[in-house]
Amino acid sequence: TDYGSSLTVSLPAALQPHQPFQIIVRYTTADGPAIWWLDPELTYGNAKPFVFTQGHSVCNRSFFPCFDTPAVKCTYSATVKAPAGIQVLMSATQSTYLEEEGVYQFYMEYPVPAYLVALVAGDLIHADIGPRSRVWAEPCLLPTAISKLSGMVERWLTAAESLYGPYIWGRYDIVFLPPSFPIVAMENPCLTFIISSILESDEFLIIDVIHEVAHSWFGNAVTNATWEEMWLSEGLATYAQRRITTETYGAAFTCLETAFRLDALHRQMKLLGEDNPVSKLQVKLEPGVNPSNLMNLFTYEKGYCFVYYLSQLCGDPRHFDSFLRAYIEKYKFTSVVAQDLLDSFLNFFPELKEQCVESKAGLEFERWLNATGPPLAEPDLSQGSSLTRPVETLFKLWTTEPLDSVAAASSVDLTKWRTFQTVLFLDRLLDGSPLPHEVIKKLSECYSSQLDSMNAEIRIRWLQIVVRNDYYPDLYKVRRFLENQMSRMYTIPLYEDLCTGTLKSFALEIFYQTQNQLHPNLRKTIQQILSQGLNPLPAIDTTAVTTDTPAMVIEDKVSEATNGAISLRDVNVSA
Repeated sequence: TDYGSSLTVSLPAALQPHQPFQIIVRYTTADGPAIWWLDPELTYGNAKPFVFTQGHSVCNRSFFPCFDTPAVKCTYSATVKAPAGIQVLMSATQSTYLEEEGVYQFYMEYPVPAYLVALVAGDLIHADIGPRSRVWAEPCLLPTAISKLSGMVERWLTAAESLYGPYIWGRYDIVFLPPSFPIVAMENPCLTFIISSILESDEFLIIDVIHEVAHSWFGNAVTNATWEEMWLSEGLATYAQRRITTETYGAAFTCLETAFRLDALHRQMKLLGEDNPVSKLQVKLEPGVNPSNLMNLFTYEKGYCFVYYLSQLCGDPRHFDSFLRAYIEKYKFTSVVAQDLLDSFLNFFPELKEQCVESKAGLEFERWLNATGPPLAEPDLSQGSSLTRPVETLFKLWTTEPLDSVAAASSVDLTKWRTFQTVLFLDRLLDGSPLPHEVIKKLSECYSSQLDSMNAEIRIRWLQIVVRNDYYPDLYKVRRFLENQMSRMYTIPLYEDLCTGTLKSFALEIFYQTQNQLHPNLRKTIQQILSQGLNPLPAIDTTAVTTDTPAMVIEDKVSEATNGAISLRDVNVSA
């Protein structure tokens, strides 16, 4: 398979049941799906080589022999020898360094599933950002990481502990990885991995770290026993993340972020179809299929909606918090199936069991788990109306014909908005693309210069709008963006959109100029996008769209294919 192969060990026939035994496997691994080697030029500092592992969900079998299933948990120890000047870190509770030998020793004292064993090594230095947290990063990135997170992680940990009980892993450290890291973040215990690219997007950084904090309880302490029920980790972690953000940033901000994610869920539903089996919470996993391929927004957001529904049955979210504390205490360091969670829920609330809430017409627990399509119920987000209503109003101004309200729309200063407001607005414009030429032209006149100074999460959405609408005056900004991006999450969506419309030759030119700064895995993915058997595309004069002067325009061409673009941004999500 594309994620490694199994190792089968036959035990002696004379071995008695329950008799302790030891197996020693001597092995060598150089490369594999879990192990990412980076030459110095693929790091920010360009000084030293770098390596990291990404085991989720079943890649760690290519890193070390293991029971690569979330149903099996164990402690682990590791000895790692590294050249001088290379800092080695692992997802472990204890570590020592013997400098004269260049040897690191690690020990994880609590049982974890194989996918949570992680290693990173490179030019990394650290700074303490709280009483039990430090941040690791390349020297050129460390000051930014400190300024963004100093004092914040302890605030989030304390809020989580007040909701779900003690943080059991000792330290909560964070390491920022180069742009080649294939996802946004990974909840490795004691050492969260996060892509450095997210540092410039404050609100996304907050949400991503809090989500990984929530995994310390939901996913790491209590784990889904099968990959067919990943929602048990992701749906509960998303619910816990939003309880934490409500406690620390208020309900309005939480509702705004939830509205943004649910918009994305419905976008994915439209792309995949309501009858698609991957929209079930209990997904059937066929042999040989990488479970990571089944991770989607249903795992997160439909799972979240079910957990939110359970919390509403209690009448007060604090009562549900109490249940989740008891659930963690009962099952910590073990793996569970959905029935364990639901049985515990009904036993904790006997009055709900007496009311047979699990069989309520149209909202049966079994239907939540096995029906395809959207969530059976969604949360009330009215507490976020102060933040979402301006987005809805502005979107209507730009999409209601005739376009006679440009003056009112242009008076809106997007620099005063929260990031999630702006991306929600831009995502809705993306959904409506291609837009009338007059609309995209006025949008550019009103907002393009404002958006230039904003973070990458905002800029990529505007650039996708530019591409899907074949708006050539702003294409030079697409080139400039891709010339400075090495991250999967900020390159793949644009290349997909470029290759779906009339701009494939433009995409090829940019790729040939930038491919050497991309990780080989990302380079291969983009090559596959560029080589897909699309309809013959007309050649365009790329010199007219590569200048830094937006005044140079070539003939407008509107591609009917742009509406059909399925962006990985709409489908793929982080751990």
